[in-house]
Amino acid sequence: MEFKPTNFFRQLAGAQPRPVIIAGPCSAESEEQVMQTAMALREQQVDVFRAGIWKPRSRPNSFEGIGLQGLQWLGRVKRELGMRVSTEVATARHVEEALKQEIDILWIGARTTVNPFAVQEVADALRGANVPVLVKNPVNPDLALWIGALERVYNAGITDMAAIHRGFSSYEKSKYRNVPLWQIPIELKSRFKQLPLIVDPSHIAGNRELLLPVAQKALDLGYDGIMIETHPDPANALSDPEQQVTPAGLQQILSQLQVRKTTYDDQELINLAEKLRLQIDEADQQILRALARRMELVEQIGHYKKQNNVQVLQISRWKEIFRSRPDWAKELGMNPDFVAELYRLIHVESIRMQTRIMNDKSEL
Repeated sequence: MEFKPTNFFRQLAGAQPRPVIIAGPCSAESEEQVMQTAMALREQQVDVFRAGIWKPRSRPNSFEGIGLQGLQWLGRVKRELGMRVSTEVATARHVEEALKQEIDILWIGARTTVNPFAVQEVADALRGANVPVLVKNPVNPDLALWIGALERVYNAGITDMAAIHRGFSSYEKSKYRNVPLWQIPIELKSRFKQLPLIVDPSHIAGNRELLLPVAQKALDLGYDGIMIETHPDPANALSDPEQQVTPAGLQQILSQLQVRKTTYDDQELINLAEKLRLQIDEADQQILRALARRMELVEQIGHYKKQNNVQVLQISRWKEIFRSRPDWAKELGMNPDFVAELYRLIHVESIRMQTRIMNDKSEL
C-alpha cells in the first residue's frame, strides 16, 4: 500500500512539524452544543472538528447518536466557521449520507474494524469518493485485522488515509479503559512508514487525568496527530462523560505537550548516540546468549519430565516464576510489570518446547 498523506496531514500541519489536532464531542447532542463547542475549538486553532453522529453502544437502551440531523449541524460548522469536520461511519448508508453533506474526513470505528464484512461494506460505499479516511484499531489486539481494514479501504481507491490508535480491550485490570499496547501501532508504523498515526487518548485513558500523559507518550513515539473528545459540559454528556474535557481543559493539555525533534542536530550528540547504540547491541547479544542457555535448560527439563511421565505445566513453578521475577526486577531498579510480561512470553515458549518434546515419537 502506498499512502498519500499530503492532502490531509501535511496541509493541516503546514511547514512546521506539529501534531494535527482533532477535537470535538464524543456525540453530537444538540445544534447548540455542537456550535458552542466548535466556536470554542476554532479559537484554539483545532484543525478538525469531530462529533459522533451514529454511536455503536455495547448495550441497547442507551444513547446511540442523534442520527442524520447531526450531519446538518456538522455542515453548519463547516459553512459558518470554516472548520473541517469529521464523523464515524459504520455502514454504506452512513457513508452515503456523510458524503452528501460533504463531511471532510470519515473514520471507521474500532467495532467496525473488527468485522471484515462491515469494513468491506464501508469500503465499497467509498469507492470513487475523494475523502480522507481514518481507521481505528480493532477492539481486540489483532494487527492483521487492523492492516486488513486499511487494505480494504485502500483497495477501494482511497489513498489519503491515517490510522487511529485508541487502545485495546483486555480482561486484565488496568488504569486504562483500553490498554495502549504501544508495540502494535509501532509495528504498524514500521511496516507502513508513510501512514500517519493518530492517538486517541480519550478512549485509551477513559478518564481526563490520563489524557496528557497518553498524548505526550504518543508524541514522544513520533505520532502525527491527536484526537481528544471535547464537550462544553462533560459531566452531563450523553456518552462517555469521564473521558471528555472542556475546551479550556483541552487548551491546557495542548499547552503542556512537547513536540520532540525527529533527530539529533549536533555531531557530538550523534557520536554519543551511536556509541550508546553499540553498547545496547552488545547488551542484547548477552541477553540472547543467556536466553539461549535458559532454553537449553528448559529442553533438558522437558526430556526429564518425559522420561518420568510428568506433565508439562507445573502450576506451583509457574506461580513461583511470576512471583519472584518481578521482585528481582524491582531490586534491580527495573519495571516489574515489564519483567512480568517478558516472562509470560518466555514461559509460553518454554511450554511449547516441552510439549513438542512430549509428543516426539522418535524418542519412544
